[in-house]
Amino acid sequence: MKKLVAAVLCLSTLTGALAAEIAGANPDAYSVRDFGAKGDGKTDDTAAFQKAMDAAHQGGGGVVCAPRGVYFFAGHLSVPSAVTLRGVWESVPAHNGLRNPGLPQPTDDGTTFLVTEGRSNEVGTAFITLNHNSTLKGVCLYYPDQKTDEEPAPYPYAIAMRGKNPAVLAVELLNPYNGIDATDNERHLIRDVQGQPLRRGVWVDSIYDIGRIENVHFNPWWSMKPKLFAWQQQHGEAFIFGRSDWQYVFNTFCFGYNVGYKFVQSKTGACNGNFLGIGADDCFTAIKVEQSARMALLISNGEFVSFHGPDPTMVEVGTNHSGSVRFVNCAFWGPCRQIARIGGRGTVAFSDCTFVQWDNKKEGLPALRAEGGNLLVRGCEFQEDRLQIFLGENVRKAIISDNLINRKLRVTNQSKGDVKIHGNTGQEPETLLDAPSVRQP
Repeated sequence: MKKLVAAVLCLSTLTGALAAEIAGANPDAYSVRDFGAKGDGKTDDTAAFQKAMDAAHQGGGGVVCAPRGVYFFAGHLSVPSAVTLRGVWESVPAHNGLRNPGLPQPTDDGTTFLVTEGRSNEVGTAFITLNHNSTLKGVCLYYPDQKTDEEPAPYPYAIAMRGKNPAVLAVELLNPYNGIDATDNERHLIRDVQGQPLRRGVWVDSIYDIGRIENVHFNPWWSMKPKLFAWQQQHGEAFIFGRSDWQYVFNTFCFGYNVGYKFVQSKTGACNGNFLGIGADDCFTAIKVEQSARMALLISNGEFVSFHGPDPTMVEVGTNHSGSVRFVNCAFWGPCRQIARIGGRGTVAFSDCTFVQWDNKKEGLPALRAEGGNLLVRGCEFQEDRLQIFLGENVRKAIISDNLINRKLRVTNQSKGDVKIHGNTGQEPETLLDAPSVRQP
């Protein structure tokens, strides 16, 4: 009888085929209301939620429903194995009302979690920890004590993903300091997540079986007030990747961060993977690669824009880089200083890419500046009539071929290595500067 009542309460938030599934084929539905949750925005509902999820776990797994309401939490939650914690949202909501009056605010509708534990302690326990085969779906996470017009207070991660096959689906991370800690798990799935994480959006590391991040969109819908937003642009990192084997990232976007996508060497290694349809707008650096695995970062159909900050650059590859990065069919625009600044001894390749603007202060800077390693630039379009490529003396190998040039190819080559330039198409003869090692067929 208790499960039937819980299913009915859960159904009050759901419709259609999903409701029929929960009521019929999947009767293992629990409502947090049955375990004492108030949802009034004042009463601490931490214990009631945990009791409901523990009951579902002890029953062999199930769906714990949080009906429409504003749930206050003074503590943190652990979603046990085989349990789904879900609110009313089937698709991720948007609550821009704190920034744009007249639009929905996070306490106006749906299922909202007010998170308060851990202020000033970003290394504390995450608000929600997911475990083996557990899922969080259809809720808005809101930190009511953050101020829209001040530098943000540190908090622990909103969500930590552990175990095998944890999932975050259709969740709004409205304003956490740190968003999702996707480390030390296998086959994580992060899909349909939006919001404004302030310091870190998603952190991925120590992944040895393929993780997936799909349709994640970070935008300053909560606040763009000058003091807070300036802090975010100076310190914020939207997506950070350490060791991850065969990471898949699809249709992601971020706006207004210091770094959009950052790849680092962690204690367990570096990342390789497939990054399709990713974007970064108005980030000081769109992509920063400190290290990548030899199996390569494969970045396709990306769109990258940088034009603010002390040195707006789309791509920065660090001096210790020894892996491989491949950009295919990507577009780079905005009045930046440089499209790419490349160091290290690894390989960086651009194929069928579009370079729209660079050298915004007319300093004579190239679109692509390589100081070391190997560089491939093939089949790309350079739309500005300016210096396109600089090759430093530590560049070991380079191929610049079959590119579409505005007027004439301009390459400064100081490399002592093997450089081949051929087949580029412009309206005027090529200009090759300081190029003792350039080899033409």
